[in-house]
Amino acid sequence: MPAQLPADTLPWWKGAVIYQIYPRSFQDSNGDGIGDLRGITDRLDHIADLGADAIWISPFFTSPMRDFGYDIADYCDVDPIFGTLADFDALVARAHALGLKVTIDQVYAHSSDLHDWFAQSRQSRNNDKADWYVWADPKADGTPPCNWQSVFGGPAWTWDARRGQYYMHQFLASQPQLNVHNPAVQDALLAAMRFWLDRGVDGFRLDALNHAMHDPQFRDNPPAPDDGSLRTRPFDYQIKRYSQSHPDVVPFVERIRTLCDEYGAIFTVAEVGGALAEQEMKAYTAGNRRLNSAYGFNFLYTDALTPALVAETVARWPDKPGMGWPSWAFENHDAPRALSRWCAPEYQAAFARLKVTLLMALRGNAILYQGEELGITQVDIPFERLQDPEAIANWPLTLSRDGARTPLPWSVTAAQAGFSSGEPWLPIGEDNIARAVDAQQADPQSLLHFTRAMLALRKRTPALRHGSLEILIADASCLVFRRHTDAQSMLCVFNLGATDREWPIDAPTAGTASLCVNGATIDALPPFGAIIIDERDG
Repeated sequence: MPAQLPADTLPWWKGAVIYQIYPRSFQDSNGDGIGDLRGITDRLDHIADLGADAIWISPFFTSPMRDFGYDIADYCDVDPIFGTLADFDALVARAHALGLKVTIDQVYAHSSDLHDWFAQSRQSRNNDKADWYVWADPKADGTPPCNWQSVFGGPAWTWDARRGQYYMHQFLASQPQLNVHNPAVQDALLAAMRFWLDRGVDGFRLDALNHAMHDPQFRDNPPAPDDGSLRTRPFDYQIKRYSQSHPDVVPFVERIRTLCDEYGAIFTVAEVGGALAEQEMKAYTAGNRRLNSAYGFNFLYTDALTPALVAETVARWPDKPGMGWPSWAFENHDAPRALSRWCAPEYQAAFARLKVTLLMALRGNAILYQGEELGITQVDIPFERLQDPEAIANWPLTLSRDGARTPLPWSVTAAQAGFSSGEPWLPIGEDNIARAVDAQQADPQSLLHFTRAMLALRKRTPALRHGSLEILIADASCLVFRRHTDAQSMLCVFNLGATDREWPIDAPTAGTASLCVNGATIDALPPFGAIIIDERDG
């Protein structure tokens, strides 16, 4: 095991709790039904009181909003529906005053088709930005240059008559693929990153980073073997060997790190999905010249939280030299709410406490999605209210991302649950209104108060924040692991099942309980019970 540094010498992000804000749905300040930057600023006290170390704000940049901000038309400005650059500056100032770091999304795989870069690129084959996007000639029969498919359905190629070529898009046709192989494109993206660093940003989440580069030879992807799972899109029928995950992403990552190092302790985390996610996450974070962290989809789409899943996932990120630092998320703006995936409705209250405890006990950074601290569940959005382009295109087989993007309820009695004075862009969900912040603030036994207590325990316990992790037991329902530093050892015991469990015969019992969840004691594990034991305090 590598020597452990004193806690006060570690960077701020090591073991941080990062609160994800989806700005459209956090707080609306002007009554148009869409959340905005001023709304975020007005509610930052909620996040600071929760005990988070940082916020991550999903895209708020200039955009036609065909993919709700992940189609950027100007990397260096705020979309008017969210406010202005002055509003962003005020948000950063208020966050810093509250002790919160500010991280923002960066989307480097593609832009909007309304970006000035693309408008110029598509005009001809010989202008200054002609090769800033991925263009290719058709085959002899006029069909696309290769068989690549887009994530949202259909070919990853759209014909453009002005150039007489196809352009590539891994997502919507309105999200043309940037040619990040081109050094000039990298320079422009890094200039955009510097723009936000100069405004005081403390870190970046790099969206879909493994989608940023393609095979320049445009070779066909091979077919994926049929594993019996439901395939709702042509994208699911291929192994994405050539359309993404090019090894040249790594040198670009190193350029990002070099820039961020100029500004001190800037945090960088990559979002990585797909069949090669683990391999790429490790490549993007290896050593001291690449990104600080990465997170994948290990927990985001699974239909059950099991000891085996946790044990197998954390075992892939051992505490050894050269290994990157992981980040974990149980929920985000793309994935169904975890409580709706992982337990029956009658167990949700107890499971929510267990889930928060586990997330905060894992080694790595914990990313808490807005509403997790309230136990928000997935909202069933009727087809006529859908906003998500993927769900609309693949209705009814693709679960709508909208159901996890619904507005946050702040008040049980206020109009629109205190989110807005106008009609919200998505329905809030009647079940979730009862989970509003003000109702839970008034109840000392609420999940909100419990989450604050759990974050406080993590913050004051070095072993939980940045210690090593050793799995001791992972059977059908019981998970036991130890978090350890040179000065502290914490035993974390979980019953992930809905029935009583005997205390694991192999689990130690010496020490003092620092936290008991759902009636657990030092020798009893009721359904969804958990206990964290300080082994050196007994």
